[in-house]
Amino acid sequence: MTSPDIVFDTLFAYQRSAALKSAIDLEVFTAIDDGALTAEAIAVRSGASERGTRILCDYLTVAGLLKKSDGTYQLTPESAAFLSKRSPTYLGTTATFLLLPELKRNFDDLTAAVRRGGVSAAGNTVADENPIWVEFARAMAPMMMPAAHAIADLVAGSSTGPLRVLDVAAGHGMFGITVAQRNPRAEITAVDWAPVLTVAQENARLAGVQDRHRTLPGDAFKVDFGAGFDVALVTNFLHHFDQATCTKLLQKLHAALKPGGRLAILEFVPNPDRVSPPVPAGFSLTMLAGTPHGDAYTFAELRQQLEDAGFANISRHALPTPETVVLAETPK
Repeated sequence: MTSPDIVFDTLFAYQRSAALKSAIDLEVFTAIDDGALTAEAIAVRSGASERGTRILCDYLTVAGLLKKSDGTYQLTPESAAFLSKRSPTYLGTTATFLLLPELKRNFDDLTAAVRRGGVSAAGNTVADENPIWVEFARAMAPMMMPAAHAIADLVAGSSTGPLRVLDVAAGHGMFGITVAQRNPRAEITAVDWAPVLTVAQENARLAGVQDRHRTLPGDAFKVDFGAGFDVALVTNFLHHFDQATCTKLLQKLHAALKPGGRLAILEFVPNPDRVSPPVPAGFSLTMLAGTPHGDAYTFAELRQQLEDAGFANISRHALPTPETVVLAETPK
């Protein structure tokens, strides 16, 4: 007999994100990692009621984020790796941005966005100097570090020669900063809105590369990049715009690079069927609910944008995360 479980699981999905956010706020996973294994002990450690803690932990067990045996709770491999503050790969900060009320509200009226084909002006995440991107810069850096190291491997490798890097939509700045850490002669120019760049500057100081990290505040489509860059980074940015706008930005980047310069793009890249893999394919809905014209582009679409902008030697590189790096070069 056909089961309606998938229907109800989807209708109740908001409870899953709310439960996870609550557990992160109360540091439930860290408490268990520290040895608080019963509802009573976790409640004391988290400053919450025993009843509320027991119900929350049972729900997290049902959701697959905890294990329960004889009245005690244990972390799963995933919650140990990503949800305990004791882990070097802790991702709990991402909930701050991903569950922002401003972002969630756009999904309250998704039907209207589907009818329009994009977000309303009030919910446009790419409106000029939208303050949510400061929150993004502060919250999302840990999630981006595997991709940052992969990009540094691809564009910097073991090179120690001079390297001028243009980091567009820099946000937290970790993509350019990681290249600067790899190459002691790399000079980074980070482009973003001024309030966002304060976060990148903080991270550059923490990384010890502040003397080689300069900022260029403003709209990436309007600010003068200059020329002569060896490398340009465009990370998690193209998906906010339609294809013609992406091509326009890529043409501007082409002009900013030296002959033989390299461009690294980081994007959610679905397969041609647009329904796989799940995370890149599903990202198109995020763009429908948050931007006027954004989308998750297939590799063929990105390649066409790059070719139309004058780039050559275009290649794709898989990551251990749901995103893909696309590399291209300016002709010599």
